[in-house]
Amino acid sequence: YAGVNFYDGQGFMVTKKAGVKELKELGGATICVAQGTTHEFNMAGYFRSRNLSIKPVVYESQDLMYEAFFGGRCDAMTQDSSALASALATRGKQADYMVLPELISKEPLGPFVRRGDDQWLAVVRWSLFAMLEGEEKEITQANVDEQAKSNDPLVQRLLGVKAGNGKALGLDEKWAYNIIKQVGNYGESFERNVGMGSPLKLQRGINALWTKGGLMYPLPLR
Repeated sequence: YAGVNFYDGQGFMVTKKAGVKELKELGGATICVAQGTTHEFNMAGYFRSRNLSIKPVVYESQDLMYEAFFGGRCDAMTQDSSALASALATRGKQADYMVLPELISKEPLGPFVRRGDDQWLAVVRWSLFAMLEGEEKEITQANVDEQAKSNDPLVQRLLGVKAGNGKALGLDEKWAYNIIKQVGNYGESFERNVGMGSPLKLQRGINALWTKGGLMYPLPLR
């Protein structure tokens, strides 16, 4: 496990016309959920601990759950928040439905590599940290060449102006420079793939940098 590049969590979708803004307003609601998932257990525990009754409607598959919810057979639907956003985007339903901001579980996602391949694990892990460091230092796809002229020793080390990190990973010294030049820093990649520049339109939320109230924190490249 090379690290977390997206913090997800179990969320809930409702119709906009219902006027629901918070989970506590779902007391007594009929909620669609897929069978055999952790979502069933998480949902039951969450509402029970708050003395709120709900009416779960369990479906054998995710597709059947989506069909039921969008067909109006449930007041709400629960799934990982990113999956809910994807369901909205692929069905063109953003105008009529919304994903509530609250999450009731922790679902950290990230890249995995084959066990025993320590060098590849290090390359993948530090590639993630390099993208996060790039965002923290405000190094972007557009300004990386200019930033390579910086007098900041951390920037010089990141972009390979000062040698050492590349050799430690078995890579060219400009490995992090090449990542940012080709795909951007973490924030740019997030916005393009799942953020406001994508069909999913996900907010950064807890995936923001630690300096902006999020959980994303690069280890120092030394």
